[in-house]
Amino acid sequence: MASSVVRATVRAVSKRKIQATRAALTLTPSAVHKIKQLLKEKPDNIAVKVGVRTRGCNGLSYTLEYTKTKGNSDEEVVQDGVRVFIEKKAQLSLLGTEMDYVEDKLSNEFVFNNPNIKGTCGCGESFNI
Repeated sequence: MASSVVRATVRAVSKRKIQATRAALTLTPSAVHKIKQLLKEKPDNIAVKVGVRTRGCNGLSYTLEYTKTKGNSDEEVVQDGVRVFIEKKAQLSLLGTEMDYVEDKLSNEFVFNNPNIKGTCGCGESFNI
């Protein structure tokens, strides 16, 4: 059973063109650095897996877990030496999304800047497409 990595927040990005990229998900340098750091602490895991679950007040929420293997239907994103697997259920909702890691005085969290989102809840933890 995989364990949860950290908390994630969603941001709807308006007026942004979806740009064709080779990867379904792009990572900011901050996200790459944090994932490397997290995986260094868990040497038996090879990647972080991003998924979506039905929960929250707006429908869907992202999940982040450590993983030791790549599932048959997982999409693999490799960027700057970091591997991120995307579960099948989350693949279409993540197209064109940028994954960032933000640290401020009140929180440390991964933030998904997603142009596909139609609405989010007030707390930013759930979304709908």
